[in-house]
Amino acid sequence: METTPHILVVDDHEEIRTQLARYLSKNGMRATTASGGAEMREKLKAAAPDLVVLDVMMPGEDGLSLCRHLRDNTDLPVILLTAMAEDTDRIVGLEVGADDYVTKPFNPRELLARIKAVLRRTNAMPRTDPAPADGRLRFDKWTLDVKRRELTGKDGVSVALSTAEYRLLNVFLQRPGMVLSRDQLLDLAAGREAQPFDRAIDNQVSRLRKKIETDPKKPVLIQTVWGGGYKFATEVTPA
Repeated sequence: METTPHILVVDDHEEIRTQLARYLSKNGMRATTASGGAEMREKLKAAAPDLVVLDVMMPGEDGLSLCRHLRDNTDLPVILLTAMAEDTDRIVGLEVGADDYVTKPFNPRELLARIKAVLRRTNAMPRTDPAPADGRLRFDKWTLDVKRRELTGKDGVSVALSTAEYRLLNVFLQRPGMVLSRDQLLDLAAGREAQPFDRAIDNQVSRLRKKIETDPKKPVLIQTVWGGGYKFATEVTPA
């Protein structure tokens, strides 16, 4: 079984992606390159990487759009390469689901260290298969259309979900019965910097419970595991 980390480098500058791929290969990793979104999708179909290094400033589909696509359709960790050093630009990257970022021009050793750090963190998490092809998951009295981000009850009435609520619910539905720590939930739902924000995830869980639990004060679906985190305690099936 192949254990060497496989990194997909997506950058429209041939010299950068070629040199970076060569450096990663010399340092114990497999590296595949893509020049943009279309080639990235083809490479993802051919072989699933362990992590994607993604340039932000690219013509056509930029890195933020591609990062959002990856986060919506996979649980692959993403590191952004950005020439923009402002805090707001980095925050936007993290908000769309990046796990980390490196500012250009970058030292390859720093990027390698960040890749290893992200892989260590994500490899410690429970992983799962993606949603079924039709993108619909059923649990309790609810059905979540993953592609449309639409939650409906048995009566066919839709319940509005914020982006954060949708991501959190999708994480739970992909891992029923697994105890997930607050740090793991934050990483899986959105990607973030290493600082823990425990109360943030508690508040998100509370808001989600109000929308899917029969009695949010006595939750049955999203159970608190004292000292552990949270567990989605019901069966999830393709709809």
